[in-house]
Amino acid sequence: MKSILLHIHDDLGQESRLQAAFDIARATGAHIRCAQVTMLPDLVEADLYGGAGFAPTIMSELKEIDCKAQGEVEARMAREGVQWDWIQREGDAVSGILSAARLSDLIVATLPQGPRRSMCDPLAIVPDLTLGGRVPVLGVPQAAARFAVAGRALVAWDGSQEAEAALRSAIPLLKMADAVQVVTVEEVGKDAFPATDALKYLSRHGIEAELSCRPRQGHSVEEVLMRIVGDLAIDWVVMGAYGHSRLRETVFGGVTRRLLRDTPVPLLLAH
Repeated sequence: MKSILLHIHDDLGQESRLQAAFDIARATGAHIRCAQVTMLPDLVEADLYGGAGFAPTIMSELKEIDCKAQGEVEARMAREGVQWDWIQREGDAVSGILSAARLSDLIVATLPQGPRRSMCDPLAIVPDLTLGGRVPVLGVPQAAARFAVAGRALVAWDGSQEAEAALRSAIPLLKMADAVQVVTVEEVGKDAFPATDALKYLSRHGIEAELSCRPRQGHSVEEVLMRIVGDLAIDWVVMGAYGHSRLRETVFGGVTRRLLRDTPVPLLLAH
């Protein structure tokens, strides 16, 4: 993992994103690419009530704000002693980040701790980044203090293509973890997941992992996983995202949606 795409935006989640990127860069020797996207307000983009007429003035003001934020982040990057560069985009945040991340190994973005009520609240873009590109995404909780690379990792395994993609993308970080737990949640009436395949795959990469099969016992899969994260003092989770259609998960809930909303630890996601 040698190239990290870091979303830069002056919001309440920026510090946790920065710290996660620094932790990974120091552990792996990765280069950080800072991606800042200057976004027009929705009303201007839609040209409601002639809003586009104000676009040049608004854009100039937004660029001035972003320029100030860029100077502050660049000074911080220089103090941290990591390799980095800067890329600037204009327009939609998701498309701008995905465009900048085409040759990256990981995107670092924020998992907001609640609905967006002001410009200071982080954008809820992790789901769209995960579904919109082929680069794994590290969703960092807004309140996270660090990313414990050498901590305890949990691989949520259900035998799906999404889980396989997440596992493959996480190998460089899993090699550095102190402990790796592969967890499956058993569902009545369904075939057992080939969890031993995941263990064999990890073993071939020199990673020792422990397998844990947990029954649902009347609880949802996401509830069981959340309990395991707490019981085992897990530091970060690897999981496939949106194994069902996103519409179905939005309407009926789902593992991905619940963990994106409530996880206390970073999630490394792939689709």
